[in-house]
Amino acid sequence: MVNKVNFHTPKAPRMSQAFPQAVIAEKFIFISGTPGLDLETSKVVSDHFEDQTRQCFENIKIILEEAGSNLSKVVKTTIFMVAGNDFAVINKVYAAFFPEDPPARSTPQVLPFPAGILISVECIALV
Repeated sequence: MVNKVNFHTPKAPRMSQAFPQAVIAEKFIFISGTPGLDLETSKVVSDHFEDQTRQCFENIKIILEEAGSNLSKVVKTTIFMVAGNDFAVINKVYAAFFPEDPPARSTPQVLPFPAGILISVECIALV
């Protein structure tokens, strides 16, 4: 039987009380979709795509570190981007957070999210 624990840290914004920030199962951490929300306001940090993208990865970094992992242990990301935004921006931010040996990635374009969210990122990492 697989050990599975829901994980939440107050050091990063939480999208919803309906699901955890992450689930830790055996040697993996599964991060739920994480938008570029500000911890203090629980609102998007900006209406600019690059600012939201950068904040998504900052939030994921915090969640991973609080769960006992880090960005270097990420093996897969899925980036849900509102259609019409720029892949070049994602590539620039991705390279800043994963300068060496970046994880596998898929980037589907989606319909608009609520509350001005332009991007949401989920990932799988090793503990």
